[in-house]
Amino acid sequence: MSGRDAGARPAQGAARSAEDAPRPARRRGRPASADRAGAGKAARDRILASARAEFAERGYDKASIRSIARGAEVDPALVHHYFGTKEQVFEAAAEVSFAPAAEGLGRLAPRGPEGLGEELVRFFLGVWENPASRAPLLAVVRSALSNETAARIFRGMVTRQLMARVARRLDAPDRELRVELAGAQMVGVAIMRYVLGIEPLASAEPEDLVARLAPAVQHHLTGPSGPAAPLGEQPRGG
Repeated sequence: MSGRDAGARPAQGAARSAEDAPRPARRRGRPASADRAGAGKAARDRILASARAEFAERGYDKASIRSIARGAEVDPALVHHYFGTKEQVFEAAAEVSFAPAAEGLGRLAPRGPEGLGEELVRFFLGVWENPASRAPLLAVVRSALSNETAARIFRGMVTRQLMARVARRLDAPDRELRVELAGAQMVGVAIMRYVLGIEPLASAEPEDLVARLAPAVQHHLTGPSGPAAPLGEQPRGG
């Protein structure tokens, strides 16, 4: 056997050993498509966008992992890999939908409670009047109106990201209740105006709504907490 042949055999054996060596195990549940171009953050963002569109069009009950994956042009296994169950996909989509509102509340001027009613109403309507932020919010609210799982997630988002931030600006023992009453006033308007489209509220001018809503919201935040006077009863003069 020549020296040339002797040198070739070890090289061939090394190549076979490399081929036979076990490859690194893929993370459990991670589809092959996750390792290809197009996966990663771009795929995750497409999945979230598709999820918002599906929940908005079909509601929570009729939306599916398969339809969300189809809208994002990915394998359904990739949706499970990044988010898990449909409930977790909805929660992630809700987080993204609420992000502009949460960030906007954080930028509000840290003044006292006086004038907070108008400040909140103007900010709240501004979020809903903006088509870019209104569309994903509609997806969340419509699903929450028809499904208890979606409603529970929606309540958590509102309580944790919105109400708690406003409550910190009040100094009252019942501040959580006050903020929830103010929030109920504004959310009710949003549902009737943007979700149900009830007229004439649906076509009212935003500035007119600010002028009408701000005093009511301010009263919930800082007004007297005792029982209201009976209808028709006027306060006595001094």
